[in-house]
Amino acid sequence: MRVVQGRTTVDDVDAFLASLDSVAAEYDCVIQAFDSRYVVDEAHLEAAVDRAARAWRRDDAIARDPGVEVLLYAAGRRQISRALELGVGGGEAVPVVAVVVGEFPDDPFATDDREATAADALAAEWTDDEVLESATDEALVCEFFDISAAERAATDASLSELVRERVSLLVVEK
Repeated sequence: MRVVQGRTTVDDVDAFLASLDSVAAEYDCVIQAFDSRYVVDEAHLEAAVDRAARAWRRDDAIARDPGVEVLLYAAGRRQISRALELGVGGGEAVPVVAVVVGEFPDDPFATDDREATAADALAAEWTDDEVLESATDEALVCEFFDISAAERAATDASLSELVRERVSLLVVEK
């Protein structure tokens, strides 16, 4: 798994997603992009990829597409329409983070040349490669994941740990 991050102009969301799909198809990888304001850190993405790959290996996936499965886990939501809020929207200098996974679902954390080449192809199109943690909006994250101030005050867990808990609990939410 590789994480690619940066800013890009998205004039047409469908065209942006089609370009991601094109790179994924060319290099036989799973690619899923997110609005980085909703992503706490790489551990959040790693947990989502891990749980999505496990669901696919067990033939227990929610979605028919591996990228959508990763999105669902990253969002901690079973409904695609609600999970899409984590997706990339339109605009200028949009902060984007994407996961590129070559060996999905068997070994999602193994890396290979095609995964690296796909990640490089994405990175070449984006600027300012340090948006992941700098663009995270804690208030937005807490609202989206229903993490209250009382919950945060009652635990010494970090925001990342609380979000990863939501990611892990997706499988028990029915």
